[in-house]
Amino acid sequence: MAKVELTSLAKLPTLSKLRKLELSDNIISGGLEVLAERCPNLTYLNLSGNKIKDLGTVEALQNLKNLKSLDLFNCEITNLEDYRDSIFELLQQITYLDGFDQEDNEAPDSEDDDDEEGDEDDDDEDEDEAGPPGEYEEEDDDDDGGSDLGEGEEEEEDEDDDDDYGVRGEKRKRDPEDEGEEEDD
Repeated sequence: MAKVELTSLAKLPTLSKLRKLELSDNIISGGLEVLAERCPNLTYLNLSGNKIKDLGTVEALQNLKNLKSLDLFNCEITNLEDYRDSIFELLQQITYLDGFDQEDNEAPDSEDDDDEEGDEDDDDEDEDEAGPPGEYEEEDDDDDGGSDLGEGEEEEEDEDDDDDYGVRGEKRKRDPEDEGEEEDD
């Protein structure tokens, strides 16, 4: 739900299995307690680019016991003195804040990838969206033209072939002697 001008989480449905939530670049300034009630298993939360100004707002995230990564980049709260230390002290369950741990080590890129690879359903959905390999390559001009044409187009292309079509344009059986081998239609 990134970049959708969201101002409140009041109508967020209960998503008890949800682990990763992207709420970046919205207009959220409070009401984060809803997340612990409706999304109790969040491990990753991106609130970057919102209107979060103070520690009191973020305090509601203490109830997200599984939260490991929080992103508040480009929120006004990041301008507070000792911002990072204060957040790590307030939310002791988190490992990463704005992509870095307490020792300023960057979060591994594989953290997000592991979530996707570990969930076979996500991989299947990606494959379904992409379609089977080569599905759209058949539409290229270097194709022989027979397999991906519609019936009407195929008939038009073959209309000039007098051996295949009778007087009314109906396909007739080939004489096996003409081809030199038998063919079943």
